[in-house]
Amino acid sequence: MLYITRKPGQAVIVDHVVEVRVVEVRGRTVRLGFRFPPTSSVLREEVYRQVERANTRAAACARAFLEGRREFPKGADDGGADGEAAEGGGGDGQRLGLGDDAARGTGAG
Repeated sequence: MLYITRKPGQAVIVDHVVEVRVVEVRGRTVRLGFRFPPTSSVLREEVYRQVERANTRAAACARAFLEGRREFPKGADDGGADGEAAEGGGGDGQRLGLGDDAARGTGAG
């Protein structure tokens, strides 16, 4: 893992296409802004893990079905949803809670 220090207003560029900018630091909270291609997918870690678990359960159920088993793995029927909506790509700052300027990519730079 790469560790880097940035101050508010500073950014890092990943693979020439993804910009991660420090928008604000308030106490122990850091607000980040992201600029990325519309084909990119961006999820908070906890949502990513939830989707990963749901996909693993779905694959186990599909495997059981294809093998002709009548009982499916535990947890297969709940879908893993806990009411939290996944956040997606498209560079849409509003979904990431970055505000109007970040959503338009017009914030102070």
